[in-house]
Amino acid sequence: MNKWKRIRPYIAFCAIALAVGGASSLATRAGMAGFDLLTKPPAAPPDWLFPVVWTLLYLLMGIAMGRVWRAASGSARRQTAALWCVQLGVNGFWPVVFFLWQEHGAAFFLLAGLIALVLAMSAQFSRRDPAAAWLCAPYLLWLLFAAYLNLGVWLLNR
Repeated sequence: MNKWKRIRPYIAFCAIALAVGGASSLATRAGMAGFDLLTKPPAAPPDWLFPVVWTLLYLLMGIAMGRVWRAASGSARRQTAALWCVQLGVNGFWPVVFFLWQEHGAAFFLLAGLIALVLAMSAQFSRRDPAAAWLCAPYLLWLLFAAYLNLGVWLLNR
């Protein structure tokens, strides 16, 4: 197998994840001014940190899915890729609900669903490639922190 064929899944899945994140970011730009006016919970990080962290997380998601794509085949590959795509879609939709629509309560429950999807995805990944599941750990931790921030914003700005 040539080098290009080995790295193609990593490049493709990283590009897909980054594209979803970028599209979501562009779609929610109009809601950022309103977000700046909200009361935020303690430990809310500075605004510049979010794009840095999300870029790293999208790359880890892509690498993890690339590993699973190379390790699995047939229906196992399709099912895992479908779950990865669903969680990525929810991930891309959450900022629209939170920032653009400013529906912080709905966003919190959507985020709880995303956390459940990522747990299910990690379980699927661990059956195919345990290292891929571990690559999802920072994503899951960040989502838990995001849930704390989302809940805080919702409760502090009712």
